[in-house]
Amino acid sequence: MIPDDRRPDADSIWCSTMTRDLELESSTSSSRVRTCIPSSMPRQYAIMSAWREMTATDINGVLAVANNIHTTLPERDVVFAERARLFPEGCLVLVDDGEVVGYAISHPIRFRQPPALDSFVHEIAADANQYYIHDLAILPGSRARGLAADCVWKLLNVAKRYQTTCLISVYGTVTFWARYQFEPDTVDNALAEKLREYGADARYLCRQNDEHSVAR
Repeated sequence: MIPDDRRPDADSIWCSTMTRDLELESSTSSSRVRTCIPSSMPRQYAIMSAWREMTATDINGVLAVANNIHTTLPERDVVFAERARLFPEGCLVLVDDGEVVGYAISHPIRFRQPPALDSFVHEIAADANQYYIHDLAILPGSRARGLAADCVWKLLNVAKRYQTTCLISVYGTVTFWARYQFEPDTVDNALAEKLREYGADARYLCRQNDEHSVAR
């Protein structure tokens, strides 16, 4: 069920590049985003979860998270495995006490040519000139702890090698991604066809990358 409250200051929203209920940052400045631990949460519990690179042994856990969250946007385990093999530094898992509770998929692409949903990319093109955040998902029990923000900034620090980063926002999360300077961008016919796979509310967003905007 979609939360009724989608205000920018809500504790969590449905958010993507295919991501639901990602927590909003607790405090921001022009060049930094700081995540705060809720006063009611013991600090040792708040730091149990950690992001790391995805490996082949994580795929079953990744698929379980994806099936829990993306019931209308399914992807196969072999698709996740391919992305992790081709670009491991952009494919992360969130692990809590040995269990995968979240994941992120991102990699370079040719400008405005994100792959179709649930499709193989086969290789990272040698002439790739844009970074693409495909998916970021966190199970409900691990949300509202600053973990989504941590992941976004990790991905943007990889993405800064490229001039721009793009994504497909679904679940009505354009406002969330605006916090990271993502804005609606031009959509041609080929891209519009891919967007239809993600639902009527899918929006193609893009941001300019630079050292200042990804510093923490």
